[in-house]
Amino acid sequence: MQVTVLGNVATEVSYGETGGGVPMANFRLGCTERRYDRQREAWVDGDTHWLTVTAWRALAVNLIGSLSKGDPVLVSGRLKVREWGEGEARRTRVEIDARSVGHDLTRGTSAFRRATGVRGQPPGAGGCSGEPGAPAAEVEAEVVPEWIVQAIRSRPGQRGEVSEGVPAGGAAVAPTGP
Repeated sequence: MQVTVLGNVATEVSYGETGGGVPMANFRLGCTERRYDRQREAWVDGDTHWLTVTAWRALAVNLIGSLSKGDPVLVSGRLKVREWGEGEARRTRVEIDARSVGHDLTRGTSAFRRATGVRGQPPGAGGCSGEPGAPAAEVEAEVVPEWIVQAIRSRPGQRGEVSEGVPAGGAAVAPTGP
């Protein structure tokens, strides 16, 4: 099921790569319902729902240099609900396999920097015309901009940290996999 959710980034973005070298990032998203209480004549908070957002390939790489804990965001993607048992207790985890993530501009401003390295796609490709889960356009190895490499290196304890052999100007990333 495709959903779009408004919320706040609740954790720093965690970055790693699969065994095949596919970039992956995730973060926790907190979504608190706000409603107007006519009796109190004031806005009140409802329940907070917690989701894990996972992004792949170019979106994962771009999240590293774009989001910080506390940022208001819109996340669009495929909703997944996982349930399992731990002894007698039942556990549930709600996840979004993100297709698109952006700042909520009703709450602030943002400066856009175009990513480079995608071949076969005109600027803005992948919008409304793309079918969810459809194969992406032909993609060559991307060069990750130096500001993203530095953002990854500056995060302590990250899995899949960029290796010391990163060439000046960026790291080569081959977007293959899930």
